Amino acid sequence: MEAALFLEDGKYYTGKLLGQEGTTWGEIVFNTSMTGFEEILTDPSYRGQIVLLTYPLIGNYGFNEKDIESYNLHLEGLVIKNTCDNPHHWQSNNNLNSYLVKNNKTGITDIDTRSLTKHIRENGNMFGIISSEFKKIENLKEKLFTGVKEKRNLVKEVSVSEPVLVSGDGPRIVVMDFGVKYNILRYLKNAGAELIIVPANTSKEEVMNYSPDGILLSSGPGDPGDLSEIIKEIKKIIGKIPTFGICLGHQLLGLALGGSTYKMKFGHHGGNHPVKDLNTGKVIITTQNHGYALKDNLPSGIEVTHRNLNDQTIEGMRYTDYAIFSLQYHPEAAPGPADSNYIFHEFISSIEGNKKGSSRVKVV
Repeated sequence: MEAALFLEDGKYYTGKLLGQEGTTWGEIVFNTSMTGFEEILTDPSYRGQIVLLTYPLIGNYGFNEKDIESYNLHLEGLVIKNTCDNPHHWQSNNNLNSYLVKNNKTGITDIDTRSLTKHIRENGNMFGIISSEFKKIENLKEKLFTGVKEKRNLVKEVSVSEPVLVSGDGPRIVVMDFGVKYNILRYLKNAGAELIIVPANTSKEEVMNYSPDGILLSSGPGDPGDLSEIIKEIKKIIGKIPTFGICLGHQLLGLALGGSTYKMKFGHHGGNHPVKDLNTGKVIITTQNHGYALKDNLPSGIEVTHRNLNDQTIEGMRYTDYAIFSLQYHPEAAPGPADSNYIFHEFISSIEGNKKGSSRVKVV
């Protein structure tokens, strides 16, 4: 079946339907990872976005439930060059098209993804619509701009609705869930931590009632500037307990500390971004997925610890007076290199060094 892709600036592509028949829209972003399409499709940070995969063949090793990064597919749509209908892998139990149909997601294939990627890189991220129902540009344009006007609370859409306990014998960590990936939880659990995953809008008082040893501000979708109420609660937590932020959590922490953010031209999405640790001089290859970044106007007392070597954007910071630090990139990878997963052990070590003898409350 034929399908069409229309961009808000008027650019238009035709191709073949991928996945479920229908119409979907969102901000189009490109991801440069060569593998890891299962993890990308199930990353909550892509809520509200159509993902363009730059690698030309997607799905050749199929899908299985062991490599997913959340409870659902969160992207709005998928754009690829070619798909593999007969994947070959001993763990595979599905192909890409069937996987998308099963999860009610619409995509498009057989288009010039190189041309589309260059267009976004030169003109910036923009909204687009994929449809197998509407073929005329006029209809696609009308449907797209109707959808763009819809205001969504993306973090609320992906966050847990009530607290979840993951048992462990080590330090108790409250995870503020803005769209956390499973692999973040896996690393902390494997380090022995007890995890309490709480909704994004949990208050400071509710967080502290759990008597946590540490707090994790997770990754997630959308513009951090839209989350003013969450930022207020993070401000109240600062200095109370060791805190670690990842991606959106890093941006929210920066805003709570008095910094500001800006929307990037086309963001960082992929598994091959070089980042320099400014304290050690070591360069690590990282996985990234974000469209916003902290500005270089951080207040005194905050040390920039990591820089992106492609564009010099801030990739990490540390509050020198407290056990508070954060990273813009994803140390849990999935997909991507595991160069920086040692960060989770550093977080656990900072907790152990700051633990106090306060009694814990019982978690129900």
